[in-house]
Amino acid sequence: MRYDVPNWIIIIGGIGQIFTALIYPFIRHRVFDWYNDVKQLKPLNQEIAKTYGRYIQGLNFSFGLIAILLMNDLQNGTRLALALSGLIAAYWIGKVATQIAYYPMYQIPQKPIFKIGSYFMNTLFVLFSIVYAWLFIVNLTIYFKL
Repeated sequence: MRYDVPNWIIIIGGIGQIFTALIYPFIRHRVFDWYNDVKQLKPLNQEIAKTYGRYIQGLNFSFGLIAILLMNDLQNGTRLALALSGLIAAYWIGKVATQIAYYPMYQIPQKPIFKIGSYFMNTLFVLFSIVYAWLFIVNLTIYFKL
């Protein structure tokens, strides 16, 4: 018996990932004052920090597009589906684990919009972790005919 992930859940996950990519510059600028902090680094380190920020933004956007445009291919049990769903699951599970392990020691601004936004974004990150872990498990069961 096969347990596919419903397409609407994958689409919601994809839209959410694109949203995180688009909102990322606002969060860095308005919530974390990231650009002023980066200016304190040496020029090369500034560029490295900016580059990694763009990598994160690009990955989130790309994962969202993959989820929306290739949702059936993402759970068809091929080796590529297995690898890609596993990669994206590890990415988001790692994000959630990092968030739990390291971020509580830091303070975000206490304005209600930022507190609500924090809960919303963390909910999205957990959703992405669940969706891609589910896709990975579906692909495992298909690939290994479990």
